[in-house]
Amino acid sequence: MLKAGVLGAGHLGKIHLRLLKQSEKYELVGFYDADEESGKKVEAEFGYKFFNSIEALIDAVDMVDIVTPTLSHYECAKQAISKGKHIFIEKPITNTVEEAEHIRELLAEHNLRGQVGHVERFNPAFLAVKNEINSPMFIESHRLAEFNPRGTDVPVVLDLMIHDIDIILSVVKSKVKNISASGVAVISNSPDIANARIEFENGCVANLTASRISLKKMRKARFFQKDAYISVDFLDKKCEVVKMKDAPETPGDFDMVLQNAEGVKKQIYFDNPHVANNNSILDELESFANAINTNSSPEVTLHDGTEALRVATQIINCF
Repeated sequence: MLKAGVLGAGHLGKIHLRLLKQSEKYELVGFYDADEESGKKVEAEFGYKFFNSIEALIDAVDMVDIVTPTLSHYECAKQAISKGKHIFIEKPITNTVEEAEHIRELLAEHNLRGQVGHVERFNPAFLAVKNEINSPMFIESHRLAEFNPRGTDVPVVLDLMIHDIDIILSVVKSKVKNISASGVAVISNSPDIANARIEFENGCVANLTASRISLKKMRKARFFQKDAYISVDFLDKKCEVVKMKDAPETPGDFDMVLQNAEGVKKQIYFDNPHVANNNSILDELESFANAINTNSSPEVTLHDGTEALRVATQIINCF
């Protein structure tokens, strides 16, 4: 079992502490939080050991789980890596692309493993159809949330849209060619609603919308490719695959057949893949333990996290 320590005991930090505690792949050593009063409360309520300094926690563990505010990710990661510790770092990886690239360099120099917390990669609905998504040419995503002051210290692109940016970059095997976007600050000092269009060199186009001032929640993505349409509901953990194939010469009574202007007939059929029940955060943490123990590449590498941040930054620069 890997000895794990958590930096940051806020809302998400508490979830990580609970899951690391119950995991069979980690031994939770304790946590550090810059707010000592809050840290002592968490220790008293849940029994996790509170360390008085970040240095003391890092020294006591094999893996450091960084769940602090984004602005401090860089310094926390540097400290952990300098002491030879593997790092799991919440998204966005750092505040700037330059910081992210430096963290990647340090990790490589010390021959350590790092993973970024893009948790939607472990969403069971996405996992159920991931292998069906082949060369999508048009992608549409909507990620809408009701207003919550937590997270408004950064633009909605870094708060919400970055989830979909990472998913899209993971399935489109092509370089980004052009980005256009618009964003509006309605309640916060930074954009609360944003729309972006990402064009790839292979012709694929992705249209992303994110809002944190919606009246309803939505986290959906739709992938269109030759002879197939795939939808993923990340919130309700549902998915659907609609495929087309050449129609049989004598269709059955219940076969759905379409004929285009050229007279070509296609049969439409539906596939509802099995969606396993899982805990995505626990799965991402345990997949990182597997990567460390087998000396293999993590599911979401620091390179992936850096590229998602790079695209998110380009989107923000369009505003």
